[in-house]
Amino acid sequence: MSVLDRSTRVLIERELEQLDRLRDEYKDLLQIRSEEGPDLVGRAALSTVLQSYYQGIEAIFQAVAKRIDKSVPSSADWHRQLLSQMATSRDNRPAVISGELGEKLRPFLGFRHLARHNYPFMLDWSMMRNLIDSLDPVSMLFRSEIEAFLKVMDRGEDQESPHG
Repeated sequence: MSVLDRSTRVLIERELEQLDRLRDEYKDLLQIRSEEGPDLVGRAALSTVLQSYYQGIEAIFQAVAKRIDKSVPSSADWHRQLLSQMATSRDNRPAVISGELGEKLRPFLGFRHLARHNYPFMLDWSMMRNLIDSLDPVSMLFRSEIEAFLKVMDRGEDQESPHG
């Protein structure tokens, strides 16, 4: 098992801080729970927050893939492959996230794809509301699992997975 280099650790920690800041900066907007949802401007803003959230997670995954795995997926479905890669242990590292967390992140990945390829007025509010409702618990689990991964990598121990 390899030891994590300082620059990769700093990059991951910075992304975790940015994810926390994203949720904090938009906490009022993220409190919307009505059945009909926000107006078009609010919906567009929430769409951007949800896309940015997954983009921050994916930045961490890309750093691990590039700097530790030395293998970044490049096919048309590379986003899905990268998520799967992070839930799988390698010779030089344990799984970055659990399979359970990977499943919880899939809807965020799917939403980002939809949001990038559709107009905001076409987005399904119930899907967005479900993602917003799960944002805090998923974020807490993500942070916990990334911190556990960093600890294992810092020690350079041969361990199957820090996620149980």
